Amino acid sequence: MRLKTYIVEDNPTIRENLIGTLEELACVTAVGSAETENDGKAWLNENRQQWDLAIIDLFLKQGSGLGVLAACRDRPTQQKVVVLSNYATADIRQRCAQLGVDAVFDKSNEIDALVEYCLNQSATCRREGNSSSSVGES
Repeated sequence: MRLKTYIVEDNPTIRENLIGTLEELACVTAVGSAETENDGKAWLNENRQQWDLAIIDLFLKQGSGLGVLAACRDRPTQQKVVVLSNYATADIRQRCAQLGVDAVFDKSNEIDALVEYCLNQSATCRREGNSSSSVGES
């Protein structure tokens, strides 16, 4: 099963490269994206049944990824939220954990770990039957 993934990232080059990499290597289907805190919060909350995974950057064109994370706190347990940031310091990781984030990845050196995380989540969805996505299934 492919993970229906929503991406909150304001850099178009990073966003497109991330989508391409994850769709090719990690059983991910991008269902949308946002560049701002408000757009990210609105889509994730208005489309609660349309995503399995949200990947969120902390520094956005407007607002902060922390606001998006806070808006996702009451999500169902099968929906996962991860942070992908250039600022994955110990303090940021701790703050993200307080906001209920499932994982934090550093853009500069943990992309492989993000791909592995996505593959593991896809396998979990397959075993538990949590995802209703049929896009790209064999």
